[in-house]
This record gives sequence, structure tokens and C-alpha cells, in this order.
Amino acid sequence: MRPATRNELMLLGCALDIRPANLGGPTVAMMLAEQLLRVRTREGRTKPLKANEMQRAFERRRSARNIVLKARQLGMTTWAAGRFFIKTMTQPGTLTLEVAHTQEAAEDLFRMVHRFLNCLPENLREGPLRTSRANSRQIVFPEMDSEYRVVTAGDRNAGRGMTVQNLHCSELARWPRDAAETLAGLRAAMAPGGELILESTPQGVGGCFYDEWQKAEETGTVRHFFPWWMEPRYRAEAVDTASLSDEEHELMVRLGLSLKQIGYRRRIRADYRGLAAQEFAEDAEGCFLASGESVFELAAVEARLKIAPEPAERRHNGEMELWLPPLPGREYLVAVDPAGGGTFGDYSAMEVLELETGLQCAEFAGHVGGLELARLAAELGSEYNGAWIVVERNNHGSGVLAHLASVCKYKRIYCSGGQRDGVPGWLTTTLSRPTALSRLDAALVEEPERFMSRRLLGECRSFVRLPNGNSGARAGAHDDRVMAMAIGLAAREELSDSCF
Repeated sequence: MRPATRNELMLLGCALDIRPANLGGPTVAMMLAEQLLRVRTREGRTKPLKANEMQRAFERRRSARNIVLKARQLGMTTWAAGRFFIKTMTQPGTLTLEVAHTQEAAEDLFRMVHRFLNCLPENLREGPLRTSRANSRQIVFPEMDSEYRVVTAGDRNAGRGMTVQNLHCSELARWPRDAAETLAGLRAAMAPGGELILESTPQGVGGCFYDEWQKAEETGTVRHFFPWWMEPRYRAEAVDTASLSDEEHELMVRLGLSLKQIGYRRRIRADYRGLAAQEFAEDAEGCFLASGESVFELAAVEARLKIAPEPAERRHNGEMELWLPPLPGREYLVAVDPAGGGTFGDYSAMEVLELETGLQCAEFAGHVGGLELARLAAELGSEYNGAWIVVERNNHGSGVLAHLASVCKYKRIYCSGGQRDGVPGWLTTTLSRPTALSRLDAALVEEPERFMSRRLLGECRSFVRLPNGNSGARAGAHDDRVMAMAIGLAAREELSDSCF
């Protein structure tokens, strides 16, 4: 068989989204994927990539911008990789970027893409798709001037300096560090008219993936929801009709589930328990609320989020928001949760509270630390009638406290253990931390009108119980505002006793 030519591949590349009328609806891209690409089954065999029900449903509604909420192991990652591989090999000048949530996932994904390449017919591999590089998670087709890369979300340089035509972000809900910041950088690398696929199983309310799902309509992104019963393998021994609960009977009537699917549903609930709704999604909204172990009362947080006011003023490129100005004769405190100040990782956060009422007046969160943070805190404290400044003294806080006292000459610095004989700063311990967080939880339920910041409330809904028994932000989210507010409310109790 003679080698295919570059022009022949380019003709296919121009026709990928065409649906030949006499072939029942599949696009040229789907037909090429099913004819040319090979995948490994769970039994270890290699077979053609044949679109399943979920993959066909995705193709019917797919647009240039897509977000996919799904149950586990339905084949979305495989289909996205296959679709983008076809585009990379048929459209010259294409750069495809796959972003996985972990190193292991990236390696698995690249093995899949290598299999696509290695199983292509010889007339393609020895023709225009001869590679110059096919290692280190990078496949380059020099004759097509195209490239396929796989990276991890933890790679700080992912997408930097590139112009990306196809971007697939896998398991976005589980990306490390600041997932929203990473995604923003990747989006900035996309070419006009590029194709984007965001996909993930849910991981509780809050975080980057949840936020992207919620705002999909306003960003022009098509939502795709694929529940677990779309996978034909998800069946078990049929249950007895007489044993059906009201909920199971309603599901069978509403969704057309079989007794074998109900049997499987019972099994996953026994095996996965609290994680069943997360790993085997049934409802596009309920799966977020049911997954994750939120520390705070979500109903109270969500209710306040709907009516939280916009700030009256923004400063420092939006990092500082102000709702209530200082009033004459009022006492305030500025709670500071310091970070190192680097451009990656945690933010330094500050919360301004009116001492008597506990009202949130202002908030700051940014990548500053040390003397810069001390000066910002001193300026904010001075603006709010010479407020008390409460600094967490763990780790970076000791340096901020030293700068406040020696360089900024600030006088009203909170001391734990009493203002006369205590130690400057707030010490977070295994005892003080849960107590402070419980006080914040109670305030959110009992007096939600105290809280103004949507960003703070967003952090509250993604603040969860972690597998190690501790609590904190889930992967890809932050908790700096939460901790600053918790410290502020705790210190307020002590300061209010002495001031009022």
C-alpha cells in the first residue's frame, strides 16, 4: 500500500466535522477514530476505538467550548484524546495539549496516545506521520508541523509560550494548587477558534471545576452530564421487585433503569458509601452537594452567596475589596493570615471586622509577604481608626510581626494571653484551630449577614474534611480567607471583652 500524502490528510482534516448524509450521522472524525485508532480494553486486549453511548452523545452536542461532568470510567478521557489525535494528524500547524491531574494519570494518558500512533496503518506512519520525536510526553509530526503533548496540572510552565489549538483538561476538580490560576494561563495560550474540553468527576461544592460548571452558560460553554448508567458494564444481579425502595422505584420509572442496574446501584453504595455519589454521579447538581465532606453548613453558605453584596470599592488590582468604610468612634480589627509571598502557592489574607458587631468591612488576598504585607496591614489598620492587628504568628507570621513593630512602628498589635503580659500574635494550634473554625461555622448559620465577601464564601464551601482527619481546602482551592476570618472572629471574642 502506497504511503498517504500530506494533501490527502489535509483534505480529511478539512472535513472532520462533516456528517455524510448516507452514513447515519457520525462525523468524518468519528469514522476516522473508529477506523484508525486502537485502545486497550480492561481485559488487556487491543481493539478499535468504537464510540459508546456517552461518546456519541458528546459528539452530538459538542462545541468549541465544552465542560463534562461524569461518572467514573465512562471513556471521556479516551474519546477526547482520540478526537484530538485525529485533529493533530490531519490539520497542519496543530498543537494539542492534554493536561492530567497527576503524574501517573499523565503517563497513562500518554501511553494511550502512543498506542494510537503505533497502531496506525504503516502507510500513515511511514508517510506524512513519520515522527521526529515520540518520547518525554511529546509526539511531533514534522511534515504536518503538528505536535501532541501531555503535561500535568502541577507543571507551572504548562502552556507557557505556546499557541494551543486543542486543550483537554482532565479531572479538573482534582488539580493541585490554584487550579483556577493554572486554567487561566492555559486558556491564555489557546488560539482563537481552538477547541476546549474540561472534564471531571465531581468533588464537592466549590473549587475550579464547580465554578466552571456553574458559569458555563454565561461563558458560552456547553454542559455535558453523563451519569453512571450510560456504561453498559455497570450491571449486577437483578434485585427482587418486592425489595425496591420508594427511591429505587422512582428511579426505575423516571430513568428507565433495569433491576440489574438497581442491583449495581446497591453494590456501589455498599462499596463506596459516602463516595458513591461522587464517583457514580446520578444528578448534575446533587452530585456536587453529596460529594465531599464540607466543614461548614453548605445551605447557609449558599443562601448568603446568592445575596452577598458587591464591594463598594476595589484596590490593588482587585486583591482588596471594601464594603463598609470606617465610622467615627468605632473599633475595628485586622486579622492577618500570612504566607511566604511567592507568586505560587498560598495567598496572604486579611479580614477587617468591626469589633462590636463582627461585620466584615474589607478583605485582602494576594501574593505578598514579609515587609510588604506588614505595611499593607499597617495602612489598613490606620485607615480603620487605628484598628487592632491580629497576625497568625506561626511560620511567616513572626517576620510580619517584627516588621509591624520595628519598621511600621504600629502600636495596637494583638497579644495572645493578654495585652499586658501576652505574646504578640495569634498562635494556631491543634486546639485553637478547630475552636476558631467552629466559631466561624456558627456565625455563618446564626448571623450570615455579617459576611460580605463572595470570595470568602466560595472558600467556605470548598473547605472540607481531609482523609488524614484534618480540615482544609480541597485540591485546587484555597482557604486563606477562611483562616484569616476564623482567626479574626476568635480574637474578636477576647478583644470585645476588654473593649466593651
